[in-house]
Amino acid sequence: MNSLDRTDRAILGIVQCDGRITVTDLARKVHLSQPAAAARLRKLEQEGVITGYAAKVSPEHLGLTTHVVIRLRTTHSQIAASLKQFEQIPEINRIYRITGDDCFLLDAHTRTPERLEEIIDAIGRFGPVSTSLVLREYPAGPLV
Repeated sequence: MNSLDRTDRAILGIVQCDGRITVTDLARKVHLSQPAAAARLRKLEQEGVITGYAAKVSPEHLGLTTHVVIRLRTTHSQIAASLKQFEQIPEINRIYRITGDDCFLLDAHTRTPERLEEIIDAIGRFGPVSTSLVLREYPAGPLV
């Protein structure tokens, strides 16, 4: 959104890194009064710039120790069926429809390599699958 000023961008950067920050602390960091910061935050939410707040959960603490990126190449006629299949697999936590040779990029966390094999078999009926093991994940920065 082009109408965001420097203060709006600062607010977005802060809440992306700390979604639980109090409005008082946020106001102090962006040099606004508490009511002004609250109004800016509310406006960003109402305009759909901020779409929600979420907790970051450690997959390892849930026993999900195998992190993979899966690519699927399928046909246009199989797109809807593929999406329905992905919904049935709770280990898939991100789905991207992409351009290029592959049609989907999936992010998944599994408990075991055997469970990964089951997932690959389940989606492999829609086309060729290629899988990459994630060795390490680095923190993403804020969007603004």
